[in-house]
Amino acid sequence: MIGNDICFLTATEIRDNIRDRSLSAVEVMEAHLTQIEKVNPTVNAIVTLLPDVAIEGAKAADDAISKGDDLGPLHGLPTAVKDLTLTKGIRTTFGSPIYKDNVPDKDAIIVERIKKAGAIIIGKTNTPEFGAGSNTFNPVFGATLNPYDISKTCGGSSGGAGVSLACRMLPIADGTDLGGSLRNPANFNNVVGLRPSPGRVPGVSPLGWSTLAVQGPMARTVADLALHLSAIAGPDNRSPISIEQPGISFARILERDFAGVRIAYVSDVGGLPVDPKVTSIIRTSVGVLESLGCVVDETAPDFSNADEVFKTLRAWGTASLRSELLEQHRDLIKGTIIGEIESGLKLTASDVGQAEKMRTAYFDRVNAFMDTYEFMIMPVNQVPPFDATTEYPTEINGVLMESYIDWMKSCYYISALGHPALSVPCGFTPEGLPVGLQIVGRHHDDYGVLQLANAFEQATMLGDRLPGILGK
Repeated sequence: MIGNDICFLTATEIRDNIRDRSLSAVEVMEAHLTQIEKVNPTVNAIVTLLPDVAIEGAKAADDAISKGDDLGPLHGLPTAVKDLTLTKGIRTTFGSPIYKDNVPDKDAIIVERIKKAGAIIIGKTNTPEFGAGSNTFNPVFGATLNPYDISKTCGGSSGGAGVSLACRMLPIADGTDLGGSLRNPANFNNVVGLRPSPGRVPGVSPLGWSTLAVQGPMARTVADLALHLSAIAGPDNRSPISIEQPGISFARILERDFAGVRIAYVSDVGGLPVDPKVTSIIRTSVGVLESLGCVVDETAPDFSNADEVFKTLRAWGTASLRSELLEQHRDLIKGTIIGEIESGLKLTASDVGQAEKMRTAYFDRVNAFMDTYEFMIMPVNQVPPFDATTEYPTEINGVLMESYIDWMKSCYYISALGHPALSVPCGFTPEGLPVGLQIVGRHHDDYGVLQLANAFEQATMLGDRLPGILGK
């Protein structure tokens, strides 16, 4: 195995090869840096790169193996952190000109855990300004493009991470998800992304009690996703909502007998417009799941008020975090974020309280529905990848979108619910654009979601289809 063939191994294979010394961490790092040099100028996914730091980290990883040190689950794996997440000594811009020269003096909790697990952070991946919207572009670094068709968007807000994985520039990556920012770019780039249960990966936001925004893993296979989650999940007393369950449990065997497991096929997520190309591809998943022994019914829970709940709490959270920036730097903030902040500032205590009541009722209804159905399957997004120069879709099937996030309802209805949800490759449009399947599990059943996604992946192997821009 020479050169960039290394980059086409799974993260688990690379990790195992480093451990048994079939490959050195330096060889792995050099291969990935070569792949980045070759591909990144076309797609603009990795926006800050530290090659010298990367090589020094790889040398240290090899030294640790030579000394017989205890090795973490991600030992020697190259990775880059989303540019919304604090990295000590590495520029973190949030995609905003306000922070274009910002270098944090501390790591986020997830970064601490990635490092402790032995992964080597080599830079940052691109994101929209403050992570707002699911098209990855910003005034600091520009747009990240879809490697399956560089005229199309890669999604977002973890777009740089999704593209880096698809292009074999990284074996693992991290992302954040408020309204779909892990699932959307996984969907658009034919990789895997998990929105974990809130608190599963602690420490996402200064709003420590909020359960809308989460951090989680992205990868090219479900097994790699579980490996990554095992390193970043688990309780932390700095996070008031962290779940008291060791993260390592997610790295155990994913195989399971699904005979008789009941699944709800939610074709239009409560009457939302869905592009026919997406619908036809998602429908194929029913036969795959039935071949695994699942019992699949086309049915849906009551999604009433999910839209109002999400938009109210999102606006409230955005205003809480960004209102001072609006006062100081209005001319440096994009219009959709200004609108979100201003909407949040107009909310009353009654508005927020009513949203929380509606959210509880929504949770109760879906929980009752999922007493019968262990999983729901549905579209990740209502449209396939669209033109990269279009900020967001303004209509679907002739139905006008009222805001810049309305086309993401199929994602953010689940964010408002708080259940774990994952995007796994499901198929391709006639134009060759990826479409993912969204798998939603019961409350806190992240492991079950990984198991079903693994079974679906093994039955289809759709993640093996490479972007056209790659040439081994």
